Amino acid sequence: MNSQTPVTDETGEACCSMPVDVAEDTVATDVALLSAMGNDTRYEALRIVASASDGVCVCELQPALGVSQGAVSQALSRLHSAGLVSRRKEGRWRYYSVTPVAVRLLDTLDDVRGGDDE
Repeated sequence: MNSQTPVTDETGEACCSMPVDVAEDTVATDVALLSAMGNDTRYEALRIVASASDGVCVCELQPALGVSQGAVSQALSRLHSAGLVSRRKEGRWRYYSVTPVAVRLLDTLDDVRGGDDE
């Protein structure tokens, strides 16, 4: 991050500093995380997975979300790609758990909102 030249008024006097540049990779990472959470199904799935103590299977999420199993799988895939959920395979089933990044993001949202999700 670099500081830029101060902004000047018509007399050439510095009135304020330009904001610091934000690195492109930081912007891309942040937008990917927020975008992954920026859909009702994905966000609700993330909240449900976060409330489970030992992972959640797609088959458990489908009735809770009221969408097709394919839609749940796509939502979880997007959350996984963004690094918000991890998955483990047991037999033919996959179980999803939240990552520490997701926990911090959800906690921050709770704090901003002024309380718990309940």
